Amino acid sequence: MSSIADNIGSVTRRIQKATLRAGRAPESVHLLAVSKTRSADDVREAVAAGQMAFGENYLQEALDKIEALEDLPGIDWHFIGPIQSNKTRQIATAFSWVHSVDRLKIARRLNEQRDAGLPPLNICLQVNINNEESKSGCALEDLDELVSAVGELPRLSLRGLMAIPDPDQPESQLRTSFRSLANALKALRQDHPEAGPLDTLSMGMSGDMETAIGEGATWVRVGTALFGERAAKS
Repeated sequence: MSSIADNIGSVTRRIQKATLRAGRAPESVHLLAVSKTRSADDVREAVAAGQMAFGENYLQEALDKIEALEDLPGIDWHFIGPIQSNKTRQIATAFSWVHSVDRLKIARRLNEQRDAGLPPLNICLQVNINNEESKSGCALEDLDELVSAVGELPRLSLRGLMAIPDPDQPESQLRTSFRSLANALKALRQDHPEAGPLDTLSMGMSGDMETAIGEGATWVRVGTALFGERAAKS
C-alpha cells in the first residue's frame, strides 16, 4: 500500500504534467488536501511530506483536528463544505480560506465575525455550475450582483470562484463546465476590478484535476488520491 507521502508525490507529478500540457507554470496550481473524515495522524503524516494546505467540510471535526495539530505551525486550513448561519463565527475565526460562500447573508456574517486582528478572510464564491438541485451554490446569472456586494465587505478578500461540476457528465461537458467558471471569473475581473484579487479558480478533484487544470484551475481539491478511499458509512 502506498504511503500518504508517496501519494502526495504522485499527485504533484500529475499536476506538473497537466500544467505543462496546458502551457502553464507548475507553481500556478496549488494542491488542497481534502482531509475531511481523515484522522489528525493522517494530516500529520501529510505535513511531514510537505503538504500544508488542508480542506475540511465538517466544522466540529475540523476544529478538533485543528486543536490536535496546534503543535504544527503553518498549516493552512480551508473550509470547503456547506455553511450554516450558526457556524459562521467559528469558521471566520479558525480558517484562512472559505471556498463555499454561496449567498450574501453568509458573506456578511463571516465579515462581521472575522477578528480584526486577523488578516482578511480569503473567500471563493461557490457556483452551481450545472444547476443541480442537490448542490449548493449561486447561479451564474446571480454572480455579478453578489460580487458587487461582497466586494464592499472589508474583512473579506474575494479571491475567486469554486464549483463542483456534475461528475457523471461526459468529458466534453465537464470541460465546458470548467471553462464556463473560468470565463465567469474573467468577466468579473474585468467588470469588478475593485472587488478583490479575483485570482482563484477552485475546481477539480482526484478524478478530473487534469481537465480542470487545462481550463485554468488554481486550486485542485484532492482527497481520495492522497488518503485512499473513505470507509463506508455504517
